[in-house]
Order: sequence, then C-alpha cells, then structure tokens
Amino acid sequence: MSVVPRSTFKIFLSAGHGPTLFAAFLYFTFSCCIWVLNGAMAPFISETFKLSPAQKGLMLSVPIIAGALMRFPLGVLAQYIGRKSATLVEMGLIAVAMLFGFFFVHTFNDLLAMGVLLGIAGASFGVALSLGSGWFPPQHKGLAMGLVGAGNVGTAVSVLVAPPLANWLGWQAVYGVAAAAILLPIVVMIVLAKEPPDVDAHASFREHIACLFEKDGWAFSLIYGVTFGGFIGLTTFLPSYYYDQFGVSKVQAGQLTMLAAFMGAAVRVAGGWISDRWGGVNTLTLVLAVVAVCLVLIGFSSSSLVLTTLLLMLCFAALGAGNGALFQLVPLRWPATTAVAGSMIGEIGALGGGLVPNSMGLSKQYLGSYTWGFVMFAVLAVVMLGVMRVMQIRWTRTWAEKGGRAKASHANAPVKRESNARGAAA
Repeated sequence: MSVVPRSTFKIFLSAGHGPTLFAAFLYFTFSCCIWVLNGAMAPFISETFKLSPAQKGLMLSVPIIAGALMRFPLGVLAQYIGRKSATLVEMGLIAVAMLFGFFFVHTFNDLLAMGVLLGIAGASFGVALSLGSGWFPPQHKGLAMGLVGAGNVGTAVSVLVAPPLANWLGWQAVYGVAAAAILLPIVVMIVLAKEPPDVDAHASFREHIACLFEKDGWAFSLIYGVTFGGFIGLTTFLPSYYYDQFGVSKVQAGQLTMLAAFMGAAVRVAGGWISDRWGGVNTLTLVLAVVAVCLVLIGFSSSSLVLTTLLLMLCFAALGAGNGALFQLVPLRWPATTAVAGSMIGEIGALGGGLVPNSMGLSKQYLGSYTWGFVMFAVLAVVMLGVMRVMQIRWTRTWAEKGGRAKASHANAPVKRESNARGAAA
C-alpha cells in the first residue's frame, strides 16, 4: 500500500520534475549499494585475511569515514559545476575504484585502501538529495528528499546480492560486477536529469558554507550521526554480527541484514512525508526514543535470533523515518544552499556510522560481548534527543512552525526559476 495517497502524489509530481527525481534516486541507490560492499562481503573477506574483531571493525569503518569526508567537497563542487555534472564525475570515479578492487586487492592494507575508494560512493548523499528535490517547492521537499533518500535501499540490495555473487564468483569479482553496473545510472542521469534552478549561482563561497559556522548545522549533524550514522554503520556491521553471533551462513547473514536495511530505506519516504505534515521535530523526538530503547533491547537479546531480527527491523524503521524527518528540516533552514548544507550535515553525521563497527569490534575483543557497543549507541541517541529538545525552542520561533513544519510563507512560495539556470537544458 502506498504511503502517499495517489491524488496527493500526482499533485506532488506536477509540482516538480519527475525524471530528475528518478535519476537522483537511481544514482543514490547504486552509490549506497557499492558503498557497503565490504560490509556485505565481510564474512568472506574476514575468512580470507583471518581478521580479528578489532581489525574487522576497522575494515568496516574505513568506507563510512572516507565517504563522510568526501561529501562536503563534492557538495561544494556541485555548487560550481552543477549537481548533474558532479554526479557524473563521481560515478566515473566509482567505476575506476571498482576496477582497482577487482585487480589489486591482495593484502589487508590493500583492503583498507579499497575501503577509502569505496568512500567515493558514500559521498553522493547531499548532492543526490539536492538534485532530486531542487525542482520542488518547500512544502514538497520533505517527500522529494524522502523518495531520493529511499535509495538507501541500495544497502539492502548489496547485502542480499553480494554474498551469493561472492559464493559463486569469488568476493573480488563482485567489484568487477559493480564496475559494470554503475554504467546504468550514468546513462539514466545523462538522459533524464536536468539541473534544478533553485540555487543562486552567484553566491559567494562564504555564503555557501555559512551553515558550517552555525549551531544549527552542528546540531543537525550530530542528530544525523545517530539516524543515518546508525543506519549505515549497523548495515555494514550486521552481516558480521549475524555470522559470528548466531552461526548462520554467509548468505543467510546477508539476507537477515537485508530485512532490517530494507525497512530503514522504505520508511524513509514515510518519514519525509509525515514530517511535512506533523513536523520534523515531532517525528525526530519519537524516532530517537524508539532507537534508544531498541538498541538496548538488542544488546541484551543476543541469545535469540528471532527477537534480535524483529528488534533490528523496528530500530531500522525508526532510523529511516528519522533520516527523512531531518532532511525535511534542512531545506527549511538553508533554502538557498541545500546542497552544501546537506553535504556538510551528511559528512559529519555519517562519521557517526564509522563509530558503530569500531565500537562493536572493540566491545567484542576487549569486553567479550557486542552488548556494550549497542548500549553506547543507545546512550548517544538519548543525548541527541536532549540536544534537539533544547534547540527546537529557537527553531520554532524563527524558521519553522511548531513541531518543525514549514512556515506558511515558505509553503506558498514557488521554486525560484532562474532564466539562465545552468543545466536546465542539459
């Protein structure tokens, strides 16, 4: 059943540019799929290199951290050469990176270098969301960003498809398959996408990065470190967790991870849509509370495969809704520089994902259990809930309505149409 009523969805599509929205979704889906490849194949890779829990955590963290650090530079590049052009540059680099993985990964150090290259795919987030939502007015940006952000389903595809391919062809051959697959979103982007006209091309560099010097930018980033950081970090870690903790096969570990990852990606759309109506702050309040409770319960239910899986699905659903909710607020706070603001928030927020595999590996190696890794992340969720409840008092007095909805003046404003918009005919 569709989350959005059909008539409402038709109105939504008529307010923007559907082909660009689809191209951005496909681009982000493939990027997410490639970004978590090492996590999806971790049981195979760990067996090959005989990795300790701490080494495994480091191997899984490197792509997440590298992707986070590359997001902001890509966002800045997109402001100057256009978001469509930036996506094509990035996807070309992803193809080259996959060929490196296919031909040159032979040692653990090579594997860490490959993790850095996988980070190129992780840089896509801010630009993908800004490209897909750029044609839509403020009252529809939450849903538009939710739909593009649902490209997180690529993580579910990766953990579902990569293990059987690794069983069949060998895990390094999967990189070669990915190098060929990235050609599809490249072609779609070239044919369908048009550069949105919602950015002032003459804005100064200082104006583009102004959000870096504001408390709101850091508050959003830290909250996103729980929602998206939790999503990507847990998705990367779970195949190893299922394989080590419950003794399932490598392929089954991927299938179980897929159940949680798919929930997070699918509910992201609902998170953006609900936040447009109920408010992003209200939605995030519920999300962070649910995440904290679920993580604690997961940590102490490690003897039950069924209960762990059900709790992870609920936790991921909340994380996905939280991702959609937070990015319903971003274009309200930074309407003219959404690409760079989104990239900055994504960069710092995704670093939270890098903490998850590392903390889990260290918890297992030095404390004998993964439990305290889950508990630590739950505590972080509670802290961020407190931060948001303090900050939202000012937010709802300045740029948002009560609960985090768009102000009426913004909701009725059309998207700025520049007569000489770059890429409109691209």
